[in-house]
Amino acid sequence: MAPLKRIDGPESFQAEFGISRETLDRLTTYAQILTRWQATINLVAPSTLGEIWHRHFADSAQLWRFRPLNARNWLDIGSGAGFPGLVLAIIGAETGATHHILIESDARKAAFLREVARATGITVDILCMRIENSETRAKVKSVDCLTARALAPLPRLLEMSAPYFTSETLGLFLKGKDAAAEVEQAAQVWQFDCELKPSMTDADARIVLLNALKPKREG
Repeated sequence: MAPLKRIDGPESFQAEFGISRETLDRLTTYAQILTRWQATINLVAPSTLGEIWHRHFADSAQLWRFRPLNARNWLDIGSGAGFPGLVLAIIGAETGATHHILIESDARKAAFLREVARATGITVDILCMRIENSETRAKVKSVDCLTARALAPLPRLLEMSAPYFTSETLGLFLKGKDAAAEVEQAAQVWQFDCELKPSMTDADARIVLLNALKPKREG
């Protein structure tokens, strides 16, 4: 399936996702800070800097369309430059009905995330901790939606995510062309319900919607 359309800047992003002017201004500020910090910290592939609105903002924002309408508590793991977690937090700030936690173990990237949150005036919890640590898990109480992009192959990603899943948690994972193969590999170790959706930003990419996660019983 071909991408729906090319998101080439703020105006086409606003038209596609129906966001408010305030949210658009926040994302514009985000893009400016990202460009400035990229000079000293490798936040994104340099070749994608000219495509921030498509490759990063739209890629992240498309997950919002798959959220359960009652989803309040969001967790993004391995947040990096904030994709998708910080983009979703900015969109969620329109209503103030969602709470977002971002986990990033790299101190410099966590500092970047905090700077964007400060400059855009949004409320988001940024934890500079390792996902696997018990101290991290203790800070995260309830998760309705868990997101990640380009963090690890799905079997490893589920291993890291599992402690944060409840029976009601929905995983929203941005994956590449090998998504179906990764699902098959993960199914050897985990039980889950899963659906693959096409990405609007990359014809080969897929969005993995996953819930009811639990370890597969041996035998």
